[in-house]
Parts: sequence; structure tokens; C-alpha cells
Amino acid sequence: MSSTEQEKLMTLPKKKLKILNWLWVLLFVAGLFISTNETKTDLGALFANFRDFAEIFLQMLHPDWSYLATVIPLLLETIKMAILGTAIGSVIAFIYSLLIARNIVKNKAVTGILRIIMNIIRTIPDLLLGAIFVAIVGIGPVAGVLALAICTFGIVVKLFYEAIETIDPGPIEALTAVGANKIQIIVFAVLPQVITYFISYCLYAFEINVRASTVLGYIGAGGIGLYLQQTLQIFDYPKTGTIIIVIIIVVVLIDYVSSKSREALMQ
Repeated sequence: MSSTEQEKLMTLPKKKLKILNWLWVLLFVAGLFISTNETKTDLGALFANFRDFAEIFLQMLHPDWSYLATVIPLLLETIKMAILGTAIGSVIAFIYSLLIARNIVKNKAVTGILRIIMNIIRTIPDLLLGAIFVAIVGIGPVAGVLALAICTFGIVVKLFYEAIETIDPGPIEALTAVGANKIQIIVFAVLPQVITYFISYCLYAFEINVRASTVLGYIGAGGIGLYLQQTLQIFDYPKTGTIIIVIIIVVVLIDYVSSKSREALMQ
């Protein structure tokens, strides 16, 4: 950057804070203090018990590697849950996205109702979904798969229908002009423009599901999370450390491979 350009930047007029902006700052600070008092937040308690945390952490740093024989099958079950949940949720999201995209379905009443349903589903946390399905189908990986499928649906449907609505309308208009039906328009005009985005969104959902599936085990929805909870409850921290290390390694590897795959797709 030349000295002339630097001088121009230095002489740019500074935008003053308006009274309304100061009010927002004051409201934020007041809300912070009120929230701290109402929730009785005490950061000092964290440091007061730091010695106990350090002791637990040191025990986790000496993992029980003999526990790997138990951990690996559970980890594979967790990954299978994530794969099944992602696959089921993505298929449903694919069909649903086509129904709520307004450049595909012109009926605003239909798309409006379906979008309201979508937004309601998206507001339900994955742990609540897991608890609901555990109550319905019982403890086990089936409950986890169903919970992850709905979570995947909520992620993919939002991103995918927005991608559909931003495509070039030219191919759709051309096929409509020659009398093509909806399925032909979707296959030959819509999918070629958005299929790479869809695969990218599915990979992104899979990354999230691998992490979420470990937590779902806490409520009995299958996977390695159940054993993580059990080792913590019996204070067997070396085994807890083994589980955590394995989870971290697998999640990092999956995130890396998935991100590289998404980058390759978007090129």
C-alpha cells in the first residue's frame, strides 16, 4: 500500500456512535449483570475446585489401553449410527427441499405450510429427540439413528432448498416451454446445478452427526457415549481418557476428510 493511500485511509471520516447505539450497549451490559445475578454464576467456584479437576485430568492422561478392545466396537457402532442417520435424513431432506422451493412448487400456501413444519422440526434439540425416541423404541442405537436422521433433515433441508432457489432459471424455463413435466425439469434442469451442493451439505451433516452421536449415548441412544457416561459414574478415569482420546482422533480424521471432500466438490 502506497503512502498516499495510507494518508487517505487516515483521513477517512470517523463514524460517531449514535445515542441509539449507546443505548444498545447499556442494555447489553445491564442484561449481562442481570443474567449473572439470576443464574447465580460464580466463576470463583471453577478456580476453587481446580485442584480436583487437575487430579481427574491427570488420571485421564494415563489411559487404560487394554480398554481399546471394548472401545473400538462401540466407536464403530457410533459411526454406523451417524452414517445411517445422515443417509435417512438426507433422502427425506432432498425430497422435502424440492417441495418447499418456490421456483419448483408455485403454490405459496403449500410451500408456506411445509416451511412452518420444517422450522418447527429444526427447533427441537438433538438430545430431546434422542430422549423421545428412547422412550418410544427403547434404549439402543435405533433411537440414536432416528434422532440423527431428524437432525440431519433439519440441517440439510434448510441449506438445500435455499440452494435450489438460487439456481439459474433459464433451463427450467426452456424445459417448461417445450412441455416437460416436473420430474423432467428436476432431473435435467435443477439437479445438474445443485447436486454438488447437496453432497457437500450431506458431508457437513455427517461431521456434525459423528460428534452428536457420542453425546446421544448419555441418554441411552446407543453408541460410545453410554460407556463414556458409565466410566465417569464409577470414577474410572483412565478408561474415560481412552474413550475421549479415541473419539478425538476419529472426529478430527472425519472432519479433515469431509472438509477436503467438500472443497473438491465445490471446485
